[in-house]
Amino acid sequence: MPKMTPSTLRIGQRYRPNRLAGNYDAIVIGSGMGGLSTAAMLSDLGWKVCVLEQHYTAGGYTHSYERNGYEWDVGVHYIGDVGAKTRTRKMFDYLSDGKLKWAPMDEEYDRFYIGEKVFCAKAGKQQFRDNLVQQFPDEAKAIDAYMDLLDKAGSAMSSVGMARIVEPWQQTLMTPYLKWKTPDFLYRNTYDVLSGLTNDDDLIAVICGQWGDMGLPPKQSTFMVHAMIARHYLYGGFYPVGGSWRIADSIIPKIQASGGEVFTYARVQQVIVENGKVTGVEMSDGHRIECGCVISSAGVGNTFNELLPADIAETSGYKQKLDTVEPSFAHLGVYIGLKGTAEELGLPKTNFWIYPDSDYDAAVERFMSDKNESFPVVYISFPSAKDPDYLNRHPGTATIEIVAPAPYEWFEKWRDETWGKRGEDYDSFKEKLGDRLMEHLYERLPDLRGKVDYFEVSTPLSTNWFGGYQKGELYGLAHTPERMQQKWLRPKTSIPGLWLTGQDILTCGVTGAMMAGMLTTASIVGMRKMSPLMKRIYS
Repeated sequence: MPKMTPSTLRIGQRYRPNRLAGNYDAIVIGSGMGGLSTAAMLSDLGWKVCVLEQHYTAGGYTHSYERNGYEWDVGVHYIGDVGAKTRTRKMFDYLSDGKLKWAPMDEEYDRFYIGEKVFCAKAGKQQFRDNLVQQFPDEAKAIDAYMDLLDKAGSAMSSVGMARIVEPWQQTLMTPYLKWKTPDFLYRNTYDVLSGLTNDDDLIAVICGQWGDMGLPPKQSTFMVHAMIARHYLYGGFYPVGGSWRIADSIIPKIQASGGEVFTYARVQQVIVENGKVTGVEMSDGHRIECGCVISSAGVGNTFNELLPADIAETSGYKQKLDTVEPSFAHLGVYIGLKGTAEELGLPKTNFWIYPDSDYDAAVERFMSDKNESFPVVYISFPSAKDPDYLNRHPGTATIEIVAPAPYEWFEKWRDETWGKRGEDYDSFKEKLGDRLMEHLYERLPDLRGKVDYFEVSTPLSTNWFGGYQKGELYGLAHTPERMQQKWLRPKTSIPGLWLTGQDILTCGVTGAMMAGMLTTASIVGMRKMSPLMKRIYS
């Protein structure tokens, strides 16, 4: 891997009107995983694609950043299902032309601190099951029933995806088949499904210990998404060698190969709709890029509330449809730099999940109504320990990241202030929250006290400023049972020429957004052209 310089993390070409090529076949708004994967697949099919990213670097939540000689990721803390030639791994290999490598985490990839008790998850389907039974020896029957539900959920996911890309009349014809392939328990809330298997609250808490990976506690989330996440990590966690920025960096050449490009500092002001169909986009500098195919990876809220002309959004019915969904949780991030390597400091390749008690939903409710209550979940990740290439880029250092939920409303009064210049009140408020989160780190790793060289705190306003999410949401739309049954959340919109991609049309996370890219590509080009590509990817 080449030695990284500070500019390396700024992936993509800076936007200038005179750098645009003519006659693009498609424009993609946003360079998150959904946007990049859609653009890459279309490019492989011969399309010339222009990706427009408003941030200074491409990648969305997969980007990395540097400060004071340290480097952190902002959203990729671990990826599952890439340790063997799975469908997920094959897709990553295809998009990156095999250039993206993966480093395994520890066998104990997740550790759950639930009140005064400590539990863990271990890599490997059988090991995962046996480890749960060892921790809950009287619940073997319930654990086996849970594993069976995960298998059934996995076999249903392809049907869920198929339903997103067929026409409404086809979906009507397919209703009996889809009902057969997608059992009702998939759309029930997670707690209801699990409480039907066991009344052991600690077991339910451990099974749901990764609820932060979708941003909803078990009484609010849909079991389908819980099962998708649990299955995703059954064989452990992995980290991209070289850092999360390597994901976008390895995909962009595929987009460029057919004459396309990924532009940064490229803020789209509006999608242009003329005579009822999309004809291109207008940039914030007033420049218009003509194109009859525009794909939004900016989230459905941004697409229909911010990017579409208001009258079009209203008459098309999308304003009303948005009332049926809500944004996911916003979050705080603490980015920590230490002198000394991960090995010298004893940092693990294991994620820490810290909870005040086993009633996750009650803890969320308490915290949302009183900021002085305990954080309902605190997640701690050790990226420099996970990345075997980190010391080649930042010798003699280590990094840690902490993530915790925080309502956007706590910070909304500073929304219109410039990033980095929001005033002493804002800085003081976020630093107090950051100090509280640091205590969770010191409680678990007390030897780190006094060894932190640098740390900074991000808030939901940071997510809004850099990522464009209006409420600072981490996972797009909240993955409630109601959201997962919205038939309009599909790649094809009712506005000719406008398409959607990303985690809002399927499920959350990097892999969910990547698979959404495949669905969007299939919707645009049709299965006749898509099938040979999929055969090539999965052969």
